[in-house]
Amino acid sequence: QVQLVESGGGLVQVGGSLRLSCAASGSILSILVMGWYRQVPGKPREVVAEITRDGNTNYTHSVKGRFTIVIDNAKNTVWLQMMSLKPEDTAVYYCNGRSISRSYWGQGTQVTVSS
Repeated sequence: QVQLVESGGGLVQVGGSLRLSCAASGSILSILVMGWYRQVPGKPREVVAEITRDGNTNYTHSVKGRFTIVIDNAKNTVWLQMMSLKPEDTAVYYCNGRSISRSYWGQGTQVTVSS
């Protein structure tokens, strides 16, 4: 089992910045990819950014150049640095960890961007 605990969400004005953190514990050696997803009511959860243990990253188009995902393998933590935030970034953000056979989720943290 893997446990993921997010922190760092909140309310920010348009153009502001936030940093989300996700601390992993448990059978973390099985995790191959860490990522951040987001979801708004009535819509499916969508991937925001992913990173492999060796640092390869992937971003959804709408956040490229504004968001940065970083992993610290020694601290079992992944961060999502969000800059130039827009109202459409408002969502619940979820941390995700994937092994070969399973996908794990955190409890989610709310990010609200006010105009």
